[in-house]
Amino acid sequence: MARTGSTAGTAGTGPVTLTTDRLLLRPLGPADADAVYAACQDPEIPRWTSVPSPYTREHAADFVGRAVVEGWRDGTLYNFGAFTRDTGTLVGSIGLVRLGLLATPDHQAELGYWTVREQRGKGYTAEAGRAVCGWAFSSLGVERIEWYAEAGNEGSRGVALKLGFVMEGTIRAKIVQGGTRRDAWSGSLLPSDWGLGSGTAYLPYGS
Repeated sequence: MARTGSTAGTAGTGPVTLTTDRLLLRPLGPADADAVYAACQDPEIPRWTSVPSPYTREHAADFVGRAVVEGWRDGTLYNFGAFTRDTGTLVGSIGLVRLGLLATPDHQAELGYWTVREQRGKGYTAEAGRAVCGWAFSSLGVERIEWYAEAGNEGSRGVALKLGFVMEGTIRAKIVQGGTRRDAWSGSLLPSDWGLGSGTAYLPYGS
């Protein structure tokens, strides 16, 4: 597992920075708008994610200048840009959607990510995912991390499997893409999958 370090803030009170062997993970900001815009011109990103298409410079500016800031402030979206430590190159975006967790006992989050086309196949997204999921378990008290992708998204599924997600099946008509409902693959990661404890006891079916 990659080394993970963090600085600043706690859940819902301020941004966090994580480091791994090769990456610096920090919240995307206004200075990153051009890099995010350029990355999202790759048609594979809006094809398989919720990124708008066509993706404009205004979309990028709104995301890094408003949505990311509000997400960290409200504790609903913890976004990280993943950058190489040696060159500062953007390799992708990864984050946790944590809607309502600050007000409910569910302790669940959803992991989402995309990777810059030129940076795929280097293991960066799995490395970033290990850092983000580890932070979620250790600092946020998350007890279940969910992953969804449109059925057929083998790249996203491959990353989830590398992180230890257990595939739970196909959910019918979960994702709306291009005005059409499509099936989704689903998976989950529990602290116990990594040999960690959980704040709430888990009783698997049949045990």
